[in-house]
Amino acid sequence: MAIGRAGLEVPGTAPLTGRPANTVDIRLAPVTKANRALVASLELAPDQVDFVASNAESLKEARSDRDARPRVVMAGDRVVGFLMYEAPDDDDEARIYRFMIDRAWQGRGYGKAALRQVLDEIAGLGHISHVSICYEPENEAARRLYRAAGFLEEGLDEDGEMIADLVLPADGR
Repeated sequence: MAIGRAGLEVPGTAPLTGRPANTVDIRLAPVTKANRALVASLELAPDQVDFVASNAESLKEARSDRDARPRVVMAGDRVVGFLMYEAPDDDDEARIYRFMIDRAWQGRGYGKAALRQVLDEIAGLGHISHVSICYEPENEAARRLYRAAGFLEEGLDEDGEMIADLVLPADGR
């Protein structure tokens, strides 16, 4: 238990931070020359490899796509994942089209926390009213994660991937 402002113990909070004890501290950072190789070296579990394009391919794609916004998922000073989205200035839809947590860091809540972070970042842009995401229909972990965040499945796209959409609150939060 942590000590609250009034000097009382606050159940369920971590010492020093005052945050709930189960809160995962994740932040998104830009891809840089310094972390590019670490991002490219992240790995999925063997049964997940067919679900997401490689990070090396995604980083290459980001160099030629001016709308791509690649982000490193950081847990403290560790690179634990990667995601990429686009949110063109002339559109009210953002699209998350890469999202992965390294296999060594899965099961710790990092995916859920990173999804919250990217949705907050997208909402903060101010011009986006909804966010879409695509995933392989067989990817049950992705389906559960996105459903828990409020995404609603809309059906399969031309490539056979499930499209899910999330309407952002009107106040941008």
